[in-house]
Amino acid sequence: MKTYLRFLTPEVEPFDPVELAKETEKIVCQKDQRKYTDFYATGVNGGIATGYACGCCLRCIFCWVDLSREFPESHGEFYSPKEVFEKLRDAALMYRVDKARISGSEPTLGREHLIALLRWVEESPFSLFVLETNGILFGADSGYVKEVSQFKKVHTRISLKAGTPEGFTKRTGAKPEAFVLPFKAIQFFLRYRASFHVASMSKDPRFMTEEERKSLLKKLKEIDPRLVKHLEEEVVDPYRTTLLRLKCANYKGSSMDGGHHDRGADR
Repeated sequence: MKTYLRFLTPEVEPFDPVELAKETEKIVCQKDQRKYTDFYATGVNGGIATGYACGCCLRCIFCWVDLSREFPESHGEFYSPKEVFEKLRDAALMYRVDKARISGSEPTLGREHLIALLRWVEESPFSLFVLETNGILFGADSGYVKEVSQFKKVHTRISLKAGTPEGFTKRTGAKPEAFVLPFKAIQFFLRYRASFHVASMSKDPRFMTEEERKSLLKKLKEIDPRLVKHLEEEVVDPYRTTLLRLKCANYKGSSMDGGHHDRGADR
């Protein structure tokens, strides 16, 4: 039996993120059910109900999520789409907000579950549902994007990890060939006129040089100049799990300045 990939270390060979997605789905998905660790409301986006999902198909060294990414089999519980919707609705009512999202790891794992959940959201009083994704599975299958585009309350946030194939492999562990998948996802979202925007970990010189940042901006501009205008650029925060992952990867930025944040600091 193949060993499930935990932390990204210097010894890890570049992997296929689509294959890792399939391996992870075997752990976090059961028919239409999916694993989550928590449901709560946070102050970001003006206040939003949040479901915290388990499992991911990348091993980003600057990732902030808890260790359910590395050990999905020992974290979280299975919920049906209806149960997730009800948990989000309850959190929204408690904190008097009308928006929801799935955060944590990668919410596009478990396609049947996600599409069913979005159907519940579409018929609800929620004004907006934010879908946060690394874009890998969307870039690998335009049909998945087409399915999501039917939901008018869904806004997708596609997070780019690098501006070059080499940077992508160094920071995510995935094969350089997979670098193009999030960019393909962006093209598919434009094709189906679905609501989305792009975020990138490109505002932190400890992780991305200005030269690589320019390469990323150039790729986005070639797809559509508006993407650059509305790009959400991020810096890496020193969450405890982030520091642990940087240490495992033997990354030069593992001794980041600043306090140690716990997961949930965005609440």
